[in-house]
Amino acid sequence: MYVLKTEALTKVYGKGQNKVTALENAELSIEEGSFAAIIGTSGSGKSTLLHMMGGLDRPTSGKVYVENKDIFSLKDEELTIFRRRKIGFVFQSFNLVPTLNVYENIVFPIQLDGSDVDDKFVSEVISTLGLENMKNRLPNQLSGGQQQRVAIARALASKPAIVLADEPTGNLDSKTSQDVLGLLKVTGQKFSQTIVMITHNEAIAQMADRIIRIEDGHIVKGGAENE
Repeated sequence: MYVLKTEALTKVYGKGQNKVTALENAELSIEEGSFAAIIGTSGSGKSTLLHMMGGLDRPTSGKVYVENKDIFSLKDEELTIFRRRKIGFVFQSFNLVPTLNVYENIVFPIQLDGSDVDDKFVSEVISTLGLENMKNRLPNQLSGGQQQRVAIARALASKPAIVLADEPTGNLDSKTSQDVLGLLKVTGQKFSQTIVMITHNEAIAQMADRIIRIEDGHIVKGGAENE
């Protein structure tokens, strides 16, 4: 079953001589429970693609389906709620709230939505990511790798349909990157979570179950599940 699918996804910036096509007719499908890596060089369109798939930016044309829902058929407020409930994000810059401790950062999106926190599930995620002894620490008391583990826990805590990871190891050294990616993969498998990660790093991409390549705004390999 496909949890995410794009159809003829296109994003154009500017007009006339300033027109730049960042993404053109991008089509891909992501199977539920899979771990896919989208790899491309800087400027290839991979971040634009991720932002479209996550509903962070609207396409010029084309569609994105998450759990068979055409997300851009939603109004802005509806899309914000859908995104908060159905899509988890892990960013390169961690994006933790500096005044909240580890536990508060993890459950913050759930509370923001007015939903009840599944304490048992959140505790299991925290344990799996080795954060039990850090729950009361503030982000500035953590290393970069520890902060990224908190960001992963936050993305998983709301049990989203899909987790989108944007260069999640970009601010980490190579050993910490391997550790964090290993944990991302293990937690994805343990909690049957679908993960799509973008990266420019070939070695990191090899940790995924499936690699999708993008060049100059075009998906050149791996867009279909059986490619």
